[in-house]
Amino acid sequence: MKTGPVGIRVSGLHKTFRVPEHRIHTLKERALHPFRGNKFEEFEILKGIDFEVLQGEFFGIVGRNGSGKSTLLKCLAGIYRVDGGTIEVAGRLSPFIELGVGFNPDLTARDNILINAVMMGLTPRQARDRLDEIVSFAELERFVDQKLKNYSSGMQVRLAFSVMVQSDPDVLLIDEVLAVGDAAFQQKCVDVFYRLRAEGKTIILVTHEMSLVERFCHRALKLSGGHITHIGDPAEIGRAYMTENFSSYSSEEREGSRAPEVRIVNAWVTDSNGAKADAIPFGQWFGMTVVLEVLQPISQPGISLWLTSEDGVRVFSAGAREDGEALSDMEPGEVVEFSVAVRNPLSAGRYFVGCGVTRGTAGLEILLFQNRATDVVSYGVNLHGLVSVDMSPALTRTRPDRETVS
Repeated sequence: MKTGPVGIRVSGLHKTFRVPEHRIHTLKERALHPFRGNKFEEFEILKGIDFEVLQGEFFGIVGRNGSGKSTLLKCLAGIYRVDGGTIEVAGRLSPFIELGVGFNPDLTARDNILINAVMMGLTPRQARDRLDEIVSFAELERFVDQKLKNYSSGMQVRLAFSVMVQSDPDVLLIDEVLAVGDAAFQQKCVDVFYRLRAEGKTIILVTHEMSLVERFCHRALKLSGGHITHIGDPAEIGRAYMTENFSSYSSEEREGSRAPEVRIVNAWVTDSNGAKADAIPFGQWFGMTVVLEVLQPISQPGISLWLTSEDGVRVFSAGAREDGEALSDMEPGEVVEFSVAVRNPLSAGRYFVGCGVTRGTAGLEILLFQNRATDVVSYGVNLHGLVSVDMSPALTRTRPDRETVS
């Protein structure tokens, strides 16, 4: 787990929106109804949010639409005034929150770059010096002197992201607007994420893309109904998010009253002789086993085992089959043992065995998710990567004829 000084501290954060029941849009309406009182309906979006983000931490925020995640990000950016609580940020902050925010559509891209770069903390000279880099990263050299209102949404996204990156902030707030960009630009952004993460930037990412959360984030939190329901390991947060989105049980059950359908009784690792072990030499066969107890009927079940590194990178996974076919329905009281045998291809280090149980043919209703059911140490070889793979390298060299010297 990452440690260090706090980069962002949020304490007791509340945000409520007041929406008028009767909107008056024209002077005529006001003249016809001069004494009409305007009543407001209040929507409490954030309800006492508390969390900390460490300096240099890549932190994810996930949640269904309407959960309050974008509102939280705008409160962090200072776009929304909070109704209660405090927000503390260490360092200069750069938000990338909503398409078009901070841009003037009647100005050229060149002018918008200079204005926004200065707004993000650069001096006018620094902004001018970095102009070419910003334009080059956004791949907009041909359009830099066109007015922004003539830009497509994807071009505006590229420009805004490029300005944010080149402003070199201490803290970055990034909303899911990256989804607007094309595939090539999204890959460029992913490369930037790797670089910023390696440089130790403090980054908060709001997204519906769980693969990004698992790939980049040190930690994550999930919002639901204005409350933090989960905070911690990104993989577990991702499974909780998918469960909330796709499971078919009622909202009351989602609040935690539902009895579990299945539980892990035991999990272990065995060596090549079948004996339980906590360390396996490189190149030797070993087995991973999990024992499950079924507590309620489960139709169309799915069981999977996987192995992850200490950094949370999934090395491989395997799904359970029954005589080569899908699993039959499970009944209460059943005990299910699932094992996977593999020749150890792992570089030296500690690895964790995870287990999941789902219901339904698509596997979208997650009944059990345990990312660290047990662990094992691999020893003997330090590879340049996580695993060793069979390969056949081939090298061809062609040299120019050498002049004969007499």
